[in-house]
Amino acid sequence: MTRWIIGWMLVLAVTPAIAEPVRVAVASNFLAPLERIADAYAAQGGPALRISAGATGQHYAQIVNGAPYDVFLAADQARPERLVAEGYARPESRFSYAVGRLVLWAGAKASLPDNGLAGLAGHPLRRLAIANPELAPYGQAARQALDATGQWSALSDDIIQGQNVGQAFQYLATGNVSHALVAASYTRLDNAPDGDWVAVDARLHDPVRQDAIILEQAPNPEGARRFVEFLQGPVAGEILTRFGYQTAVPRS
Repeated sequence: MTRWIIGWMLVLAVTPAIAEPVRVAVASNFLAPLERIADAYAAQGGPALRISAGATGQHYAQIVNGAPYDVFLAADQARPERLVAEGYARPESRFSYAVGRLVLWAGAKASLPDNGLAGLAGHPLRRLAIANPELAPYGQAARQALDATGQWSALSDDIIQGQNVGQAFQYLATGNVSHALVAASYTRLDNAPDGDWVAVDARLHDPVRQDAIILEQAPNPEGARRFVEFLQGPVAGEILTRFGYQTAVPRS
């Protein structure tokens, strides 16, 4: 009886730690793939993920101000690097989990220029949505691509900026804009809006390398470690590829 009681007490002692969710701050462009990865992780016995999606810059500010996340899946490399330098994240845990692509998407009642992004300034346009270049890496990539094609100034009056790439995508999905420069992952959504899209030449902008990192004050560090291992495995890699990302990218 004594052994049974001790054994039951040990089960009770460890069960809350195992069941504790992993709190993940994720860039908006990666929300849909992360939801699929979370389902696959749960199917293999992993704990639930408590997901908070938003702009990478906003998540960085939240973390610096004490937000209790375990893992940060950024849309760039700069913010995780800064978090390491400032003592908010564990340097040995940082790795590039994906490289994103940018697409030009025309809404259901709009069309794409014949020569793609380069012809956008001379094409019928009812506002162009991009993510905020100061907050979101996909917004920075959009601005770089427009600068590289000499169209930023010409289109500036027609550009509407979302706080993150998810909001820019919503502007397109709800018909508030005719065109958008957004993450290619949105083209793989089951409920993707109507309209044509074309990939933006990756040479027109810096690579959108996305880094993951475990935070120094993670409430569930062991859960974070296990999830990050799963994120680097073949099941997650297959999901990433399905959503149009490149995987296994070394840090620069």
